[in-house]
Amino acid sequence: MPDSVKVCANNKKAWHDYFIEDRLECGVELFGTEVKSIRGSRCNLKDSFVEIKNGEAFVQGMHISPYEQGNIFNRDPMRPKKLLMHKSEIRKFYEKVMQKGYSIVPLSVYLKNGRVKVEIALARGKKLYDKRDDMARRDAERDIERAFARQNKYEQ
Repeated sequence: MPDSVKVCANNKKAWHDYFIEDRLECGVELFGTEVKSIRGSRCNLKDSFVEIKNGEAFVQGMHISPYEQGNIFNRDPMRPKKLLMHKSEIRKFYEKVMQKGYSIVPLSVYLKNGRVKVEIALARGKKLYDKRDDMARRDAERDIERAFARQNKYEQ
């Protein structure tokens, strides 16, 4: 039986601001109303990051909008959410983060077989000139694609 995956939120800014080096899928500790909000794609990963404290990993800055029918059971939308990872995985990521320039950022939140998963990545920050190079490369690729499409249109 194939895994059924529904992407609920993506962190596009992470791809712009960082070089992604290592990825990992992990679970996240949530309450019922938070899961219902995520099922409705009411989650935002912009400006979020992963922090490791006392051998545990937490997502900071991940905004999960309050569930409309949740009343008193809604939690703080910006509260830190604990990630469910093995100690060896946490240790491996922590050792890398201690090096200069590395961060752990969430890339996406998705539902996999009914469970909420977060894809996190070990990322190295880009300099301004790296971002400019990426934009120039994307623009050039887009121009090439347009030229091919235009030429193929007239050849037919």
